[in-house]
Amino acid sequence: MFGKRMPGNVAATPQSPQAPSAPVPVAMPKPVSPAKPRASKEKIEQFNALKMRLHRKLIDQLDLARMAGDDETLRSQVKELVSNLADQENTLLNFNERQRLINEVLDETFGLGPLEVLLTDPVISDILVNGPKQVYVERRGKLESTEVEFRDNAHLMHVIDKIVSAVGRRCDETCPLVDARLADGSRVNAVIPPLAIDGPSMSIRRFGADPLTWDDFISFKSVTPEMRDFLAACVRGRLNIMVVGGTGSGKTTLLNNLSGFISDSERIVTIEDAAELQLRQPHVVRLETRPANIEGKGRIAIRDLLINSLRMRPDRIVVGECRGAETLDMLQAMNTGHDGSITTLHANSTRDAVARVETMVMMAGFELPIRAIRQQFASAVNVLVQVHRMTGGSRKVTSVTEISGMEGDIITMQDIFAFEQLGISVTGKAFGQFVATGIRPSFLDRLKATGCDVDLDVFTRRVLMTDDGE
Repeated sequence: MFGKRMPGNVAATPQSPQAPSAPVPVAMPKPVSPAKPRASKEKIEQFNALKMRLHRKLIDQLDLARMAGDDETLRSQVKELVSNLADQENTLLNFNERQRLINEVLDETFGLGPLEVLLTDPVISDILVNGPKQVYVERRGKLESTEVEFRDNAHLMHVIDKIVSAVGRRCDETCPLVDARLADGSRVNAVIPPLAIDGPSMSIRRFGADPLTWDDFISFKSVTPEMRDFLAACVRGRLNIMVVGGTGSGKTTLLNNLSGFISDSERIVTIEDAAELQLRQPHVVRLETRPANIEGKGRIAIRDLLINSLRMRPDRIVVGECRGAETLDMLQAMNTGHDGSITTLHANSTRDAVARVETMVMMAGFELPIRAIRQQFASAVNVLVQVHRMTGGSRKVTSVTEISGMEGDIITMQDIFAFEQLGISVTGKAFGQFVATGIRPSFLDRLKATGCDVDLDVFTRRVLMTDDGE
């Protein structure tokens, strides 16, 4: 644009051909003002104050005892009452703001306030609250920030209290961390000051109303049909199975699906810190630990429940996770007639799992030699299933391993199936292939004796499935 005469800027005047061209004023573009924020801080505070005022009026006028009907009918009646209260307020709200106000008041009354909009999203697998003004979620294996906020620490504490009190637990200065669960089985962990420095923190691991199935695992290339069929035979053949993996790798989801192969005619006892397993069999006894009371007494740990479960005539024992002294009791149960038991363990590899078990058995207070612990492990556990959260967020069963015995002081194990990572795709996801290693497990005769025939061709060394990472 520079050097070009702009119409309307200056009048045209004759000039000498030799005279230099006079500089022409150019209309410079006006600086672009930064985009205005979605809503000013003052407007947000006014909206929150109005919401709190409506909520208090609603509580004063609400008499749930006189309202009849199911949850939807009750919510509809309360919504009409909130709408009438909103009409009485002398405020200028457009239609969208008014609807948002009514919905948020209903969420505060019936649900978990700001979290409701996240809990209705089926794609979200984790909700991570780092104080009242910072909420992250995980979608399809990736973390992302959200616009969800709480008013202040007190508002967030109110929601935490609502969650933990529903399962008979508490979270206060004397008990500043707690495990709980939501109505849909989602696992909740909360930590509050003085342990949480920047305000209350909460993590929600979601287990939705429509949990993942084996068909989903196969379509997501987390496992192959051959691996699924083999694991089904191991469960039905009453082998003891330990699912091994890191945090967020999908251990509990896989454990849920493995339990689906258990016969409906068997009595199953499940033991968990916070009940999240969703077994579909009709004969299930669910046990959950209990924290200590305000005086520090009355704690019931997983170990206590596991010891008691042996007196309950279980056909199967399913422990949500072994993380301490109860590991010794779990191994003893597996070794004393409770075949077909399943549990999970935090470890980064199958070999690390052995070392973790040794450490946790020592936590039981018995000075057992390492060789004795390893012999217990080798005779109790038949199969290790390693799950891993890959680069890019996908979760895969990276190995199915047989514990074959001991050689000297060393536990021997062999991979039956494995995932071989070949690299990272242009989209940032791990790619590779599932393979059968060519090794036949030594317990095939045991599976056959229980009526679980396995096609021997499935163990032929070959590539079972390729995942290109797209």
